[in-house]
Amino acid sequence: MIYAINYDLHRPGQNYDGLHDAIKNLGAWWYYLGSTWLVDTNLNAGGIWDRLAPHVDKNDSVLIIGVTRNHAGWLPQAAWDWINARSNRMAA
Repeated sequence: MIYAINYDLHRPGQNYDGLHDAIKNLGAWWYYLGSTWLVDTNLNAGGIWDRLAPHVDKNDSVLIIGVTRNHAGWLPQAAWDWINARSNRMAA
């Protein structure tokens, strides 16, 4: 399924490379917006969180939510191509 991972990282100067690597290791990923990633993974939201939690601070905010076919916005064509290529993996 496709999940959106959104975050606000509140610790200035903190190195979040471990978080970014953990996201990339979940499966195919898309990253066009500063604090939003899309991942195509067989994990559920809880499983994703289990992998990301060790890489964030207690004062950070993270939202992991399934992506549906009901989406719209203004993105580069490459972003829409990635999303549309996986429409069969999205929630109804």
